[in-house]
Amino acid sequence: MSEFQQKPAAQEPQPQQAEIILHEKDAHVAYSNFARVTSTAEEVIIDFCLNPNPFHTGRQEINVSQRLIMNFYTAKRLFSALGMTLQRHEQTFGPIELDIRRRATGQQQPPAGK
Repeated sequence: MSEFQQKPAAQEPQPQQAEIILHEKDAHVAYSNFARVTSTAEEVIIDFCLNPNPFHTGRQEINVSQRLIMNFYTAKRLFSALGMTLQRHEQTFGPIELDIRRRATGQQQPPAGK
């Protein structure tokens, strides 16, 4: 081997990914059509509710059925996972219209900035 040829670099071991297995047998399942997000200096708090009359105007009282409290690291991972899931859904099925009036009439929302 000449002095200018390099020896093949030793293969560095790849970091091993954690394998996580979820056990769903004892999971509590609830439906929510309303969520409120608040926070403290250390935690993000998400309250999930079932609003039986989501189109009612005026004052409404609804019960919190589930409260999720997590640190900001977990909240950011959740934010990223939800964003990717919504993006895949919209690529497959089209935009999700949040304005109920436009959904009901079938009008499309104008592109952003117009």
